[in-house]
Amino acid sequence: MKRSTFCIFCLEAAVLSFNVAAAAALVPSIAADFALSQFVVGRIIWLYMLPYGVAALFYGPLVRAFDARKVELICILIFSLANLLAGFSGNIATLFFARLITGIFGASVFPLGLIIIAKHISQDKRGRHIGIFFGATFTASLLGLFLSGIIHWRWIFIIPGASGLLLWVFMYLYLPSFKEGRRSFRFRYLEAFKDKSVIRIFAYIFFVSMIYYGVQQWLGVYFSTERSLGQFVISMLVTLTGLSGIFGEVVGGYLADKLGRLKVVNFGIIAMLLCVLLLLLKLPIFLLGLIMVIWGLGWTFNHAGLVTMLTDLPKEFLNEAASLNSGVRFIAGGLGAGLGGLIMQKSFSLGFIICGSALFVLLCLERLFRLNNREA
Repeated sequence: MKRSTFCIFCLEAAVLSFNVAAAAALVPSIAADFALSQFVVGRIIWLYMLPYGVAALFYGPLVRAFDARKVELICILIFSLANLLAGFSGNIATLFFARLITGIFGASVFPLGLIIIAKHISQDKRGRHIGIFFGATFTASLLGLFLSGIIHWRWIFIIPGASGLLLWVFMYLYLPSFKEGRRSFRFRYLEAFKDKSVIRIFAYIFFVSMIYYGVQQWLGVYFSTERSLGQFVISMLVTLTGLSGIFGEVVGGYLADKLGRLKVVNFGIIAMLLCVLLLLLKLPIFLLGLIMVIWGLGWTFNHAGLVTMLTDLPKEFLNEAASLNSGVRFIAGGLGAGLGGLIMQKSFSLGFIICGSALFVLLCLERLFRLNNREA
């Protein structure tokens, strides 16, 4: 794989991720602009995540039958236009619709990236490339979160819309074809799930994603309603998760190659559990900042280890595995954000206790989720 091609994938991931995390921090500002409840506006989170998760299931099988270059050109174009629609939306219904469209068409980026890395990078170096690839997403998320505390919320959608259109031009000129002979569009999910390692890893991904997004997507509302913090401080606190996430993805991917995938996954769970327990305490802001740093490291260590495991799965299921990674994460994340909102609306303490308990159970049951003989 050419370095320029890998760079295009990283730039796609960056454009896609610019406002994913920032959306949670923007909920208070959007709610104030449209004079609506924060919990109503919070639907922009799962209205993006659930369609994204369902659509992602189609892209892996789709690029067997169609040139991935053409698929990406169409998807990035529509994704960019939908972001511009969100930025210029005059009411919440238009914003909801735009988020749904960005979810459907943005879902193509990560399956293709994982497929190409798995096919063209040797097993002992995949973790590093995956770390860099997803590190680009956290770099973009960090920038989006930082800017969300400074500029009007509409620009957080306009910037990736305009950047995506510019990137589309470079993709049209420099992205190579990925067509590898004529093959039919075919789902192989039932065949994939006959492999126990596939079932184990995606069961684990489902539960850990549900827990993570059940907390992450309501941090902005928690800081606003429970701690009475302003938009700038909220954005800076959530930004810290993105800052540490850049480091966590790159280092986590490297350690997954050196120490083993499962060890890195467990390091991440332990860090996340510690943070959820600390959020139960009314700690000063500087300690909240430290908690956000550890939270970001925990999630990205877990993420880097799990995604590297995916590339070790049988090659015949590679396309399905790449799609399932995004699909399962975002479907579970959307469900987690929705259920988390219902619980957090009653009591943030109750929500943190439930999520912390779930992480502890997941850690205790990790042996049930061992994925391959290398790790055992």
